[in-house]
Amino acid sequence: MLDLRLYLAQRISAMIMVPFVITHIAVMIYAIQGGLSAAEILGRTQGSLFWFVFYGMFVAAVSVHAAIGVRVVLSEITGLRGLALCLVGTAAFFLFLLLGASAVIAVTVAP
Repeated sequence: MLDLRLYLAQRISAMIMVPFVITHIAVMIYAIQGGLSAAEILGRTQGSLFWFVFYGMFVAAVSVHAAIGVRVVLSEITGLRGLALCLVGTAAFFLFLLLGASAVIAVTVAP
C-alpha cells in the first residue's frame, strides 16, 4: 500500500511541477533575451512575495518528487528495504527541501 501511495505522490508532484517548470523556463528565456544580468534579476526577485511563494511551492513539489525517485533507485540498486529505506527517503526529502529553501530565500529575501 505504501508503494502505491508513493507512486501516486510522485505522479501528482510531477503534474504540479509542470506549470512551474514551464513558467521558470519561459521567464529565464525572457530574462536572457532581454539582456538582464544576474544582479538585475536578483533586483527584481528580492523582496517579491510572488516569487517567494512560486519558488517555494516549486521546491516543495521537487523535493517530494526527487526523494521518492531516490528511494526507488536506492531500493533497486542496493536492495535496501523497510525502515532503512523509509529513513533514507525521508532524509533525502528534508535535504532537498532544506537546500531548495535556502536557494529560494537567497534569491527572494532582500538582504
